[in-house]
Amino acid sequence: MGWRVSSCAAGWTFALGTALVPTCVAAQDATPGEPRAADPPAAAASEPAADDGPPRPKAPELEKPRPAEVPDDAALVAAGARVGEVRFQRLNLFDTRLPEEDRLLFRWANKLHLLTRESVVASHLLFRPGEPYDPRLLRESERILRSESYFRDAHIRPVALHDGIVDLEVVTQDVWTLNPGVSLGRSGGKNSSGFSLEDANLLGLGKELGFSFKSEVDRTSKTLSYHDNHVLDSWWDLQGQYSDNSDGHVHELIVKRPFYALDTPWTAGAQVRDEERVDSVYDRGDVIRQLDVRDRALSAFGGWSAGLQDGWVTRWTAGLSLEEHRATLAVPPNDPVPPGTERKLVYPWIGFELVQDAFSEVRNQDQIGKTEDVSLGWHIKGKLGYSLPGLGADRRATVFAGNASVGHALTPRQTLLLAGSAVGYVEDGALQNTLVKAESRYYLKQSARRTFFMGLSAQRGVRLDDGQQVLLGGDNGLRGYPLRYQSGDGRWLFTTEQRVFTNWYPFRLFNVGGAVFYDMGRTWGQGAVPDSSHKLLKDVGFGLRLGNSRTSLGNVIHIDVAFPLDGDSSIKKAQFVVEVKESF
Repeated sequence: MGWRVSSCAAGWTFALGTALVPTCVAAQDATPGEPRAADPPAAAASEPAADDGPPRPKAPELEKPRPAEVPDDAALVAAGARVGEVRFQRLNLFDTRLPEEDRLLFRWANKLHLLTRESVVASHLLFRPGEPYDPRLLRESERILRSESYFRDAHIRPVALHDGIVDLEVVTQDVWTLNPGVSLGRSGGKNSSGFSLEDANLLGLGKELGFSFKSEVDRTSKTLSYHDNHVLDSWWDLQGQYSDNSDGHVHELIVKRPFYALDTPWTAGAQVRDEERVDSVYDRGDVIRQLDVRDRALSAFGGWSAGLQDGWVTRWTAGLSLEEHRATLAVPPNDPVPPGTERKLVYPWIGFELVQDAFSEVRNQDQIGKTEDVSLGWHIKGKLGYSLPGLGADRRATVFAGNASVGHALTPRQTLLLAGSAVGYVEDGALQNTLVKAESRYYLKQSARRTFFMGLSAQRGVRLDDGQQVLLGGDNGLRGYPLRYQSGDGRWLFTTEQRVFTNWYPFRLFNVGGAVFYDMGRTWGQGAVPDSSHKLLKDVGFGLRLGNSRTSLGNVIHIDVAFPLDGDSSIKKAQFVVEVKESF
């Protein structure tokens, strides 16, 4: 069985996820019958170099350089080489050639696991036999493969050159994707429980199918979901969700062909969503009122691009959207319902996107012992529309959404990532239901096993819908305090961490790290009640990090002890926080 834990600082939930194998898994032999390289010495694959961070649980096939007789990329491009044979090597979960992974449980897991099919791997590639050799397409194809939750890593390299034809080898390694789980726990003074069963790579076809039953603080839900981002081995993406909840439902269907690569010339798609729910308004961790909310959304769009030109990509999109929102104060049965909020926007819109081709591969930044693809260029995206009563809207309004991000390699050891976004609409010259965000993240690579991190983020809401709050607490970064502790029109949060990546790799399943941290932040402006507290809150703490790169969950388990330095007398002197996050 595998352990899964999730929580926030107001309390904690301990979830026991039963699985056919531990919920983390590693590299193994190639599929029987496929060609594979000669077995390497075990020590070369299992022992890291001095001060090289956590051991790299990679199969040697993922780290092989190109053969010496194959020229470098510049020479191949200059010679006009073309792509010849494309060979596929699909690696299983555990590398049983290594003594430490040649165990009964690991061999059993390999036999149970269905390898990702070769056609699925091929559908992610941006090159085909007979086309000119372009090393950029190899690197971009690697990034696309690594973005899939069912691949642990991917590597593409030239392996042979003959008569101007270069043969390529595509190596991928699977992770365990069948993730059943049962959870029981308590969070924020409320009991929670649930059951889930999902497979992110159903029958090795790259399709995701999941079912879950959850009883949480806000609602009880039964959810069925499906996702196929390569329908019939194409680039069409199909997503569906059906949730039957104690306070309503969520029904959603998305069909689209995205801008999947830098050179993609067109996009198109449509989306429909219908949701009913109860939103709770919080102050100091307590619910002070609830609202019955109904949201509906419809959208269809298309777009075009000239592709990558001089390191930049420009994309244009246009579409038509409907957004309908209704919220009323939740009251007991048979009581009169007071007037609520209603809004119906129907608007044509145009979108713009600018992408800079500047990516870097790093390790031990936000993950432990995994290859991370980080954008160090600009990415700017915006949408502008106008709602018209003639199309069925109940008002005239200018609708907008936009975001921008950029990365800077300040020095070989220092990285700065900046991001910002804004979404809302303008009616009668005033901003409505608008949320603006900004974030900066700084990394100092002190050594292969130590990273110093600082983060600063801020949010500002302008005339947000009732039920939509700017909150600060243990569930969004202030680890020493209860969840949803402060509310207001805006918030800021500063975090600094000393991160350590150890050389410990227990059971060949988890990469282990740790952190010492300090959090500081506060809200400002009108809160949920007139006397909402906005005092500065600070905490310090330390914690353990367990990196899970062996399953499609691909997450990091946080086990923290946080000590609040401010707040009222009702807050515990120490908060034990156990949660699962996507990063360190």
